[in-house]
Amino acid sequence: MFRGSIPALVTPFRDGAFDERAYRTFVDFQIESGSSALVPCGTTGESATMTIAEHDRVVSVCVEQAAGRVPVIAGCGSNDTQVALEHMQAAKRAGAAAALLVPPYYNRPSQAGVIAHFEALAAGCDLPILLYNVPARTVVDISVETMAHLATLPTVIGVKDATGNAARVTAQRLACGTAFCQLSGNDDMALGFMAMGGAGCISVTANVAPRLCADFQAACREGRWPDALALQDRLFPLHSALFSDASPGPIKYAMSRVMADFPTELRLPMTWPSELSRNLVDHALEIAGLL
Repeated sequence: MFRGSIPALVTPFRDGAFDERAYRTFVDFQIESGSSALVPCGTTGESATMTIAEHDRVVSVCVEQAAGRVPVIAGCGSNDTQVALEHMQAAKRAGAAAALLVPPYYNRPSQAGVIAHFEALAAGCDLPILLYNVPARTVVDISVETMAHLATLPTVIGVKDATGNAARVTAQRLACGTAFCQLSGNDDMALGFMAMGGAGCISVTANVAPRLCADFQAACREGRWPDALALQDRLFPLHSALFSDASPGPIKYAMSRVMADFPTELRLPMTWPSELSRNLVDHALEIAGLL
């Protein structure tokens, strides 16, 4: 089961292409800094702008470089069920521990369609599935009732919850059981999420502050709530600043300030964050003690 601080890894691009060498170094840095698992090819990794071949290569490189030190949860989501299945099959061949999958975006399926989508994926590949519920991006919400149904599938093991609704943690715990792995998809809400029974956080902030995020998760897990609160206060301005413009623009800017050699190109339609956003990130990095 997954737990702790799990960065949704940014993807380094140099001259428009995936920079494999920089990515391998970044994977090592994350593991050495206490990250407990890795997520390549999520939203923060700009998966929506990758070709299928690039996407599968990034997952493969992540698994290869991690070399069993931590598990890799491969982003495999698509609004096309067949494409999502092909990503899952490629991730399984590469050695990923699980697949992270959103409900189909843009298509806007009914709850029956969401169920049919995940049932088809579970039938087509036995790689464990983490649902990714992020209605702000997909428009479609995986309801508590639908999640309870999906949790009965043998390979559906948990959820990355980015609904922003703290009550969902308890509702899903009661509906899906205490063994159902709930990971926060919102850094700024992770403290409350953990107190209500969460297991960890798939984090944007951990890209630039992996040790602080790992320490925060350890404090939560060990019940050291005053320590967790102190770290929450220290990190909160950064959690907020990293979404002051379209993500992953602010996190790539933050990394340019802290990791001078890391390539921080963005692929269109993502653009460099505004001056206001950059100023907020700079200030937050200072509060966090990273500048």
